[in-house]
Amino acid sequence: MFARSICGSMLNRGTFFGTLVLNNSARINQSCARPFALHTPNRGVQLLSKGFLFQLAPYRGLSGSRFNVPPSAEFVARPSGIASMFKLPIQDSPVGLDAAFVGVPIDTGTSNRPGARFGPRQIRAESSMMRVYNGSTRAAPYQSLMVADIGDVNVNMYDLKDTCRRIREAYQKIVAGGCIPLTLGGDHTISYPILQAVSEKHGPVGLIHVDAHADTSDVVLGEKIGHGTPFRRCVEEGLLDCQRVAQIGLRGSAYSADAYQWNREQGFRVVQAEECWWKSLTPLMTAIRKQVGDGPVYLSFDIDALDPSYAPGTGTPEIAGLTPSQALEIIRGCRGMNIVGCDLVEVSPPYDTTGNTALTAANLLFEMMCVLPKIKYF
Repeated sequence: MFARSICGSMLNRGTFFGTLVLNNSARINQSCARPFALHTPNRGVQLLSKGFLFQLAPYRGLSGSRFNVPPSAEFVARPSGIASMFKLPIQDSPVGLDAAFVGVPIDTGTSNRPGARFGPRQIRAESSMMRVYNGSTRAAPYQSLMVADIGDVNVNMYDLKDTCRRIREAYQKIVAGGCIPLTLGGDHTISYPILQAVSEKHGPVGLIHVDAHADTSDVVLGEKIGHGTPFRRCVEEGLLDCQRVAQIGLRGSAYSADAYQWNREQGFRVVQAEECWWKSLTPLMTAIRKQVGDGPVYLSFDIDALDPSYAPGTGTPEIAGLTPSQALEIIRGCRGMNIVGCDLVEVSPPYDTTGNTALTAANLLFEMMCVLPKIKYF
């Protein structure tokens, strides 16, 4: 019954911390150096004697509710345990969750360097560095939301269109019950089917798109679906509320003299990287919050928005990009928005020799979680 653990590490001499979820129906209450009470729907309370060693995923009760809380590195070594996102419990469905981390391991839509299919795995591995509170904003996500890692979408590596169908259907199930998806990419193609599912539930959504590239090409190499086209497809299908779209960090060489004319014609706010150099982006985000209002908003962050000196592990790097500090200002500036989904895409571990790109991605995903609706601040 206890042979398989969810995350965490064995602790010696009967000293345990946290929660063990068994088949989504049982939970061990937090305790330390004393027997555990195992609560199950059918058997009431059972005592587990001291001396057993379990790997446990901790929880914290708040206002009568229970939440998943990652094990603290004060007590559990970071390299130990299964590499789930932030060492959270792993579930096989979004049932009972307010938010869920989900991986979409594809790079079939990339136009240059591959490797983003390994992004979710590496981001999870690097995410063990994160702690439970946001020390700057004082956000306490694990005292606010029930969140877990629900694994990866079962993609088709040989058929991008079929993969898009699989992603759309998986996310329809995720968002149906009100769970907010926090996605680990994968290349940027994935935003298209995710937004199909999100807009099916919420209607046309606003979009905060942070990227070196606009991703609004019509056709690339004869194909309409790829990582350079997702937001053109979204506009065509009415998935976006175009007056509530902001694209930040766009830069690089182009196929035409005005590469962003089409975007502006749709009503997008286009903020090129040059407008961001050497300045705080807090005033920009104040203006964007007014632009998007209180309607549903999706946040899509391509890691290549950052300058490649900070995030070299990506497929289509462009020089002179944003800094990590500006990335934090953008995400923290989304606080108060009605965020209904987020993604972090285009991390390519084969080009990330130090792991810093994936580590940065994990930090940005933590920041995204910290600005979701219902987050409490202390």
